[in-house]
Amino acid sequence: MINLKLFNVTRMFIYCESMHPNAYLKKIRNVDSGLKARSKILEALESKPSDGAKIAQAGFLSYSVVMHHLRLLENEGIVHRKGRRPYYWVSTGLGQKRLG
Repeated sequence: MINLKLFNVTRMFIYCESMHPNAYLKKIRNVDSGLKARSKILEALESKPSDGAKIAQAGFLSYSVVMHHLRLLENEGIVHRKGRRPYYWVSTGLGQKRLG
């Protein structure tokens, strides 16, 4: 397995193959735990739109962590809410594309 790394000196981030490309956010500081959590959330949303509780169960994350990162992703325009409570979260398709 090839470990792909991209180094961006101006923004100081590292993209590894295990991270989802849209997990990197421009407006906040990106730390490994946040990148991993957002990667799990985005991978769950790629299969189908879901509410926060289902995403938390699928990604083995707490509900509060999922909601925090969904709001961050919503502020960046990567996901948006649909419907009424409980809101269903949908990927907007914006952001970086996966390679390969």
